[in-house]
Amino acid sequence: MNKTWLIAFLILAVLLSGCTAQKTQTQPTPTTTTTTNAVDITGSAYSPATITVVKGTTVGWKNKDTIGHTVTADDNSFTSKTLNQDDTYSHTFDEVGTFGYHCSIHPRIIGRVIVTAS
Repeated sequence: MNKTWLIAFLILAVLLSGCTAQKTQTQPTPTTTTTTNAVDITGSAYSPATITVVKGTTVGWKNKDTIGHTVTADDNSFTSKTLNQDDTYSHTFDEVGTFGYHCSIHPRIIGRVIVTAS
């Protein structure tokens, strides 16, 4: 008889513990659409690799690597000088579209700016 009560108590405890668990709410992820944006060059990569901005936004890049990099549009519509450590470059995006860019020194380093109307 004692085993029966013990088993019943354990089953009841397990069932009740499931009822008292708190739900975890997930916070919405903020969008990257904004009027100012910064891209770091670190670890031989652009971070973030893709950003979305509103037309008229100036995007700034900062080289945090110890080696030189550039920010060069795939269509050559903009390009920076070689950015050494802590150097910066900025470009204002006045047209809607998707703009790919890369490092002309290290072409495998690529990024993208998506420009929206609003």
